Amino acid sequence: MPGGLVALLDDVSIIARTAAASVDDITVAASRAGSKTAGVVIDDAAVTPSYVTGLSPARELPIIWNITKGSLKNKLIILLPGALLLSWLLPGAIIFILMLGGAYLSYEGAEKVMEKLGGEKHGKTVEDVIEDPAAFEKQRVAGAIRTDLILSAEIMAITLNEVADESFIVRAGVLAIVGIAVTFVVYGAVALIVKLDDIGLHLREKASSAAQAVGNLLVNSVPYLLTFLSFIGTIAMLWVGGGIILHGTHELGLNFLYDIAHSAEYAVKSATGALSGPMGWFTYAAFSAIVGLVLGFIIATVLHKVFKIGKAH
Repeated sequence: MPGGLVALLDDVSIIARTAAASVDDITVAASRAGSKTAGVVIDDAAVTPSYVTGLSPARELPIIWNITKGSLKNKLIILLPGALLLSWLLPGAIIFILMLGGAYLSYEGAEKVMEKLGGEKHGKTVEDVIEDPAAFEKQRVAGAIRTDLILSAEIMAITLNEVADESFIVRAGVLAIVGIAVTFVVYGAVALIVKLDDIGLHLREKASSAAQAVGNLLVNSVPYLLTFLSFIGTIAMLWVGGGIILHGTHELGLNFLYDIAHSAEYAVKSATGALSGPMGWFTYAAFSAIVGLVLGFIIATVLHKVFKIGKAH
């Protein structure tokens, strides 16, 4: 009996150590995969505030919460099982899904650039008159969740590609951690952003001159913050989308653009001394963004001018 108990405890300790190692593997892999999704996350955070524009301030947080719940469903109920099934049955398809997502991000980024330069706008704008607030809110939430599904699919595909060689448990754990973390980081940040002006108005009513100054700063800075986020989101889409295309073509044996990008990166590194690291990274990112812009411009032109398809986002 004591021997059986000792053997059982030894088995339990082995299982515990294995579980701890798996948790550590999941944490490390999740951190690695999470950094790769930065561009998509920034775009998501930059885009989402537009879905509460024009609606009652009292409805802003409930709307964001409804979008958050929809995002979690997208990632954990639809995309996570689908990603795991894909990695099991057809792992070779991941690179093509990534490239499709990269092309979509490039298209979105290029279309924003085209609109900023005076191009035609596609889809409804926030200036439209709201005749039925409840129906409009429902439509906004549904549209945001659809957009989130596309961006979330790209996040999960990038994540899955980073952990493709890991065990099934690690892949599942990483996808779940990244999916949950990204959702709450993005929509937590969005909730804070859309309420900054309300916080500023509240502070402006305080007796303290310091509080009033902070309140004025918040109220006056929110429009600039939203503009800055939109700009960063556009750059991030082009950078990430183009980078995915470069990596994907390299994986498929088409090395022309990939070699040019890395040659430029190494040339800048060798010429910038102590700043070689960040300058090399910036060079590759800038080249990726240019690739994304050119590809996105081609896709947008074909969709809008040839097939007469309106904006999807």
